[in-house]
Amino acid sequence: MKQIRNRILTLLLACSLLIPLPVRANEEDYELKQVVVLSRHNIRAPLSTKGSALDSATPHTWYEWSSNASELSLRGGMLETAMGQYFRKWLEREGLIEENWRPEKDEVLFYANAKQRTIATAEYFAGGFLPVGGPEIVTKQEYDKMDPVFTPQITFVNEEFYKDASKEILDNMPDLEEECDLLEEVLDFRDSDAYKDGSIKEITGKGIKIVLEKDKEPGSVGTLKTGVSLADALVLQYYEEEDLNKASFGHELSDEDWLKICEVKDGYIEAMFGSRLVSVNVANPLLKEIKKELSNEDRIFTFLCGHDSNLTSVLGALDVKEYRLPEALETKTPIGSKLVFERYEKGNEDYIKVDVIYNSTSQMRNISILDENNPPMIYPLEFEGLEKNEDGMYRYEDLMDHLNNSIRAYDEMVRKYDPKANVIPKTGIE
Repeated sequence: MKQIRNRILTLLLACSLLIPLPVRANEEDYELKQVVVLSRHNIRAPLSTKGSALDSATPHTWYEWSSNASELSLRGGMLETAMGQYFRKWLEREGLIEENWRPEKDEVLFYANAKQRTIATAEYFAGGFLPVGGPEIVTKQEYDKMDPVFTPQITFVNEEFYKDASKEILDNMPDLEEECDLLEEVLDFRDSDAYKDGSIKEITGKGIKIVLEKDKEPGSVGTLKTGVSLADALVLQYYEEEDLNKASFGHELSDEDWLKICEVKDGYIEAMFGSRLVSVNVANPLLKEIKKELSNEDRIFTFLCGHDSNLTSVLGALDVKEYRLPEALETKTPIGSKLVFERYEKGNEDYIKVDVIYNSTSQMRNISILDENNPPMIYPLEFEGLEKNEDGMYRYEDLMDHLNNSIRAYDEMVRKYDPKANVIPKTGIE
């Protein structure tokens, strides 16, 4: 993998000599002091292996991936290296780092979940960001095991919590019947082995039952979960396959149709992990990690690499105002997207700007080199209960108080739902 990454890096570095520095719209009297990034891994092969529902739910042959199931694809690595280079050029321009920066040990942290796709994403980003710095990618679990910091698992549940949380999830779950019908049509599901042998009778969001079990990720019973996996595979195929006719298995799909297919998985994930009670429950370890990094006076740059469920739950726990990203198929946390906390100093005060930085859909499909003429998409976030100043900045103390309140919300939730319970029952399956 590193040999491939190095070849990509050589190409990108050569290109960078021909382009001007990327431009970021920041006030000149603010000095950038620190950047903390929570990244979703980049493009991967579908999670399912051959012989799974992925194959049986369609008579068509899926895209032949450059990587094994769930692993980062070559395209994903190239996009991540380009994004790392963009960040390098931006931070050089801001004066936060020097050209060909070789950081001291405590000045940077690259910390990833111990999965191939997250480790590889961090490796590729680091290759573009620090081509001569060679940072270690920190993992804290055995390879291919989920790190509790990045595992969006329920750590407290009882019957009352389950009742309220499952209702909240179902209330937030969009009506996906039209989208599921389109998904069946694109897959030619009625001609599939799964439909013919009765193992999957339909793909529907009806009759879904929420499953919340201690030390496990939130889940559900019903065929919508299968639909989420299939929609995920189609969207990934859309990113990778050059011929969109092949990506859609020969169906003529509009941009709106692709958004509908994407909504099957995104609507599910947003309701499942972004609902307030669940997000406060599952995002707590990662919120503490972000707080620790933003409080580290020695740290200049932090890169935390996880999954869409991590970004979705953190956004939910932080009470981020509703938004939809432009020029994106996934309109909340696109694959490879970064939740970026930028800490600035002005006078004697510190300020924070929080953005989602991501590739547009066309940039992903075209594997674009990023520069000031073709920058990534940058979308500023807003938080409930917080006011920005006239320059679009939050006071550091205000945002840290907001972060602390989001962390404390976990303890408040436990106290509300019977903190003295000795036995945490498994709930959610009748």
